[in-house]
Amino acid sequence: MKFICIGRNYAAHIAELQHSTPENPVFFMKPESAITRCNRPFFIPDFSQEVHYETEVIVKINRLGRHIQEKFAHLYYDEIGLGVDFTARDLQRACIRDGEPWEIAKAFDGSAVVGKFVPKSELPDVQDLHFHLLLNGNQVQTGHTRDMLFSIDQLISYVSHFVTLKMGDIIFTGTPVGVGPVKINDRLEGFLEGAKLFDFKVK
Repeated sequence: MKFICIGRNYAAHIAELQHSTPENPVFFMKPESAITRCNRPFFIPDFSQEVHYETEVIVKINRLGRHIQEKFAHLYYDEIGLGVDFTARDLQRACIRDGEPWEIAKAFDGSAVVGKFVPKSELPDVQDLHFHLLLNGNQVQTGHTRDMLFSIDQLISYVSHFVTLKMGDIIFTGTPVGVGPVKINDRLEGFLEGAKLFDFKVK
């Protein structure tokens, strides 16, 4: 299993971090050791002083695929979920400043929170989904998949031309505006179409 994570897929978030808008999807990867499973605590790593939450709709791949045409991409997933791409923002800024890769800011152990999945058949159009994050009971992020610069099917098709997708792989589809830092004892709750898909504490 691997995590393929999409960056810069919501215009407001791009503006929030003062990044440029990409012509094609931007993606990076996290290893299997990055997983924090549903409702287990997230542990802030000791190498960062500024870890940010990024709530994202996630998609679980259900079959092997390479060079997938966009019109067939919908056949390669039948479950939608919600997760958190944790980012060591201080390390990421330094890497970007120095022109270095920033896996250390994104791919560290525990940095990919995976919540529950919902059958796609039980949801409306995947490009018409609402989701939001509560931090200690306060709504800090809200998103809508119609605001993606690149749709889920476009992402699957694009990524599969570079990386073979395998059953169980998870795609993080990008985060909307509202990212921010976490601290010990924070509680994060994530909702997709009103259903709570994760609820965990920060340690």
